[in-house]
Amino acid sequence: QVQLVESGGGLVQPGGSLRLSCTTSGIIFAAYDLNWYRQAPGNQRDWVARIDTRGMTSVGDSVKGRFAISRDNAKNTVYLQMNNLKPEDTAVYYCNTKSLSHPIDYWGQGTQVTVSS
Repeated sequence: QVQLVESGGGLVQPGGSLRLSCTTSGIIFAAYDLNWYRQAPGNQRDWVARIDTRGMTSVGDSVKGRFAISRDNAKNTVYLQMNNLKPEDTAVYYCNTKSLSHPIDYWGQGTQVTVSS
């Protein structure tokens, strides 16, 4: 079955950096677009960044210039590099991809990112 496993979250001070990883199994990784989402307490889950099969990327306005998404097809892993973190970046971060043949979203379990002094 399809599995996505995030890692790399933690507590960081404002202005700091973290790199999240999401390792997948059960899919032909290179054939899938991948996304990062985040959800803060009491809020909806918001899209953060996307990378397609060609390596083309896009990021949300709130993180533009600070976050970058990348992928390593040899390791079946997608990354989210987060720089200049702010308290409002505090959230659970989720990796996501979508089935190529059915209207199904696949999600990881999430990794907590807390930005606080």
